[in-house]
Amino acid sequence: MLKIATNIYLPDDEIECTAIRAQGAGGQNVNKVSSAIHLRFDIHASSLPEAYKQRLLDFKDKRISSDGIVVIKAQQFRTQEKNRTDALQRLQALIEEATRVQKTRIPTKASKASKQKRMDSKTRRGQTKALRGKVLD
Repeated sequence: MLKIATNIYLPDDEIECTAIRAQGAGGQNVNKVSSAIHLRFDIHASSLPEAYKQRLLDFKDKRISSDGIVVIKAQQFRTQEKNRTDALQRLQALIEEATRVQKTRIPTKASKASKQKRMDSKTRRGQTKALRGKVLD
């Protein structure tokens, strides 16, 4: 069971993990051992609440396909168990990030004093530059 929130869990049978060979350098270990994990999670077929599903489907992330399937490839570690744990943690973080509600921004207005201060600094800067002109005899 993968814990998403305090009362929301994902059963293991909804997450498909397959072992594949890792890419890149590593010598005999990479060439012989299938230590990388390819995780697939179908959002539509999951037991997540509808609000979570909708927010995940609307979330812009390259790991979520247009069919609603999350694909995560974990190959950072040498052992299959560590890669599996890493993939599950990344899935959990993705779901948490997609379902996090951001605070709405309240637009503010610049104060009169700040506007005056800005104009004064611009005027001073302009006067400094004006003094750099040609000297007339």
